[in-house]
Amino acid sequence: MADTSGRPSVYPTLLYADAPAAIAQLTQALGFTELAVYESEDGTVLHAELTQGNGAVMLGSKGRGGAFDEAMGSAGPTGVYVVVDDVDAHHRRAVEHGVEILMPPTDQDYGSRDYMARDAEGNIWSFGTYAPAMTP
Repeated sequence: MADTSGRPSVYPTLLYADAPAAIAQLTQALGFTELAVYESEDGTVLHAELTQGNGAVMLGSKGRGGAFDEAMGSAGPTGVYVVVDDVDAHHRRAVEHGVEILMPPTDQDYGSRDYMARDAEGNIWSFGTYAPAMTP
C-alpha cells in the first residue's frame, strides 16, 4: 500500500462543461475549500482540487483533450459521498444558494443523518455523518 502521509488515497474526479461555475457552487453552496486551480489562457480549468474535511475532489473542464477527457466523454453523472459534522447546517447553506435538494436531512437506519443534492451539471452529492473506520 502506498504511504499517503496523511493524505487521502482516493479522489473522486469529475469533468464539467462549466468548471468555473462548478467550483463556485461547490465552494460557496456546498462548503468545499479551493486548494488549487490551474487554468489555460482561455479560462479552461485544466485541473482543480477542492477539499472538504480530510478528503478532496479533483475536477476540470470537459472538452480540453487528453486521455481522461476522452474516456469521460460519454460518461454520465457520478455520485460522491462527503462526511460533514452538521448535516442540517450544511443543508441550510445549500438551500440558501439554490442547490437542488433530492432528499432532505434524513436519519438512516444505519445511524447516519444524510441529505442528497444535485449540482448544476447533474452529479449527485450526498452529505452525512456516516464515516466508516478504514481499518483492515
